Amino acid sequence: MKYKLVIFDFDGTLADSFPFFLHAVNALAEKHHFRKIDPEQIETLRHYDAKRIIRQLRIPLWKVPIVAAVFRKKMARNVGDIPMFPAVTEMLCALSERGIMLSLVTSNSHDNVLKILGEENTGLLRYPQYGTSLFGKASKLKSILRKSGVNAEDAIYIGDEIRDLNAARAVNMDFGAVAWGYTKGDALMEHAPEVMFYTVGEIAEKLAR
Repeated sequence: MKYKLVIFDFDGTLADSFPFFLHAVNALAEKHHFRKIDPEQIETLRHYDAKRIIRQLRIPLWKVPIVAAVFRKKMARNVGDIPMFPAVTEMLCALSERGIMLSLVTSNSHDNVLKILGEENTGLLRYPQYGTSLFGKASKLKSILRKSGVNAEDAIYIGDEIRDLNAARAVNMDFGAVAWGYTKGDALMEHAPEVMFYTVGEIAEKLAR
């Protein structure tokens, strides 16, 4: 096995929250005075990184943490409508059974993750980092490496956004891109991730050998 530690993003990687994201962002746009996402924009925006999306929606940077906090609270009220992607439980168990340490870095809250993943899946995660700022994932990845004692070259971060890839690059960690999340797979491929996953099952197939 190449990797001793696999760190996951949550939204768009383990949780199928993109439909909720679209609905919630447009609801928040009215209250916080930024642009709504028009249906015809969606596919274009899914090729952009987070900073470009923020500029496109005209959200002032100082307002981003406020909007993110309100978004998490809104998700907590609707968390029962947000499922895991199919086969996530089987994939996490397969990796854990092979002795691979699992962890998580997410902007979402512990409560939301627990309600969506369930106690058993969440219990498999070591040193998880919740409530991470939008562009603060690199420092959280470093924290997990330090606490776990695993070297960066023996770890991989798996996510669905360009900012996830950039965070992994910042700490010299490999990045595994998933094709089913917020950012389109071809947009992620342009940044040359070390591994590309097209189904959840492929994660275990490729990493638990």
